[in-house]
Amino acid sequence: MLLAGLAVVLALLLWAWRRRPGGAGSGGARRRRRPWELVLRHWLALRVLGRAAGWQRRHLEQAAQDVRRSQERLLLRLLGGAGAVEPGSAVFRARCPLAERGSNGGKTPALPALPMGPWALLRSSCTADSPLQGPVLYLDVLSRVFPEALSPRGTARFSWARGCSLPAAAWPLPTLYCAPEEAGTVPSRAAALYVQLLFALRERALRALEAGLVSELYDALGVLRAGWEDLAQDLASGRLSPRLELPEGTRRRLEQLLAPDAARAAELRAECARGWDGIARRLWPQLQVVVVAEPSGEQLYGEALRESECQGLPFYCPFYGAAGALLGVNLWPEQPDSRYLLCPGWAFCEFLPAGPGAEGPPETVLLADVQEGQEYELVLTAQAGLSRCRVGEVLKVAEFHNQCPMVGPVRRLSQTLSVRGEGVPEERFYQTLRRAVAMWPGARLVDYVCAESSLLGASSGVCAPHYQVFVELRGLRDLSEAQRYKLDQCLQEDFPVYKTFRLKGSIGPVRLHLVAAGAFRELRDAAGSPGPMARVLREKRPLHFIQSRVVS
Repeated sequence: MLLAGLAVVLALLLWAWRRRPGGAGSGGARRRRRPWELVLRHWLALRVLGRAAGWQRRHLEQAAQDVRRSQERLLLRLLGGAGAVEPGSAVFRARCPLAERGSNGGKTPALPALPMGPWALLRSSCTADSPLQGPVLYLDVLSRVFPEALSPRGTARFSWARGCSLPAAAWPLPTLYCAPEEAGTVPSRAAALYVQLLFALRERALRALEAGLVSELYDALGVLRAGWEDLAQDLASGRLSPRLELPEGTRRRLEQLLAPDAARAAELRAECARGWDGIARRLWPQLQVVVVAEPSGEQLYGEALRESECQGLPFYCPFYGAAGALLGVNLWPEQPDSRYLLCPGWAFCEFLPAGPGAEGPPETVLLADVQEGQEYELVLTAQAGLSRCRVGEVLKVAEFHNQCPMVGPVRRLSQTLSVRGEGVPEERFYQTLRRAVAMWPGARLVDYVCAESSLLGASSGVCAPHYQVFVELRGLRDLSEAQRYKLDQCLQEDFPVYKTFRLKGSIGPVRLHLVAAGAFRELRDAAGSPGPMARVLREKRPLHFIQSRVVS
């Protein structure tokens, strides 16, 4: 106890010293920080983190033993803050109608910006709020399963949002990351991923690769494929490529953190010349884990990374969130299928049955009443301003931890194709598309999106409503009409309702388009805000963008 208290005091003193004017945390002094200072700060933060994690795990276990009571307490806090007179789940559900489904398509939320340093970490020991409790639990789990994953400067993070720096899941340990925070604030996503990758390549002893979404890691390693010669040149010279569009001040500050490393540049050239399978472990031999969010719409990218660049590495998705709220944490990274414990103190959750036979008037069940093996649509009330909002996420209850359900996301309701009410969900359409691509000799699916013809308006022609599908392929430059029609045939085989409408002529045949290589990466770069890839486009701007890249 004495040693733990001393560690806390030392951490606070060091943090305060760094914050004083002219201290190590200001201006150019930060760039000259000595290695021993980094290691000491990191060690002290780990000591405080260990104590906070113990408290948070006990809080979570207590809440999971009486989920109903934990949810009622949370609702009392939420309604009390809104000035409610009679808080309570029965009164709340009777008086507050269900809101319309959210239109965010299941976007994964970023953690709110929090003050760095021991004060925030110590504060997390006394609260069950998700922005504080979630990262502490995640880092504790990561250190238990992958003991070296929390090494100082041992994690490369790939992330970008227009005009701001995304707060990382590991905010209690800012010394964890090998790239400066400014690398995530450059004007474009492509430039940010390039700079973050360059700083990652400087650190041969990386233990973890981290990204807000698996598509960000996929695109970062795509930068390696396309630009490894430029990266090697930058490593050797200690300067950023002149072709990289950066503000001059930003370029100058980043280059002050670089130094020429001809040996590492030669190693990069040699490994890239050998090919891409397993390149991550060859470039960083001590890698232990890949930490990413992998929502259903981005399954394609996770599969591609596991098969090629990240061969042999375990993938860990720590959080589940929807509509801007953090809802659950994955405490079992060693499991092949991600399962998230819905933490009863983070948001008030209700559930609408969404499995087979779930028809009739919507009546919600509470977190304490869900059943194992059943699918439910999530209804959320959270501090983010949501009040009984149908967020468009369908979950499946896998099992229970004490009384608390462990769930896995199934589908996003906004990502369902339906021109006549036939309802083709994204995850099943993806499987059908893969089956069709397998019938095209030499072809490999790189990426895809879909749209309903109504979004095109008059430009879709006078034919019956139909699906517009845009694909990027590797190994095939053109498609014959017979090959294009294979997708429509597969859809008829997999979806009997769709086949019925096709036979009646009330749904027209699929129109399949081949786009140029890199079109979908450019689409994500142009989006301007992070979020899971939308497989069913609902807005004209991204549809027109991808139409402009059609080559066949």
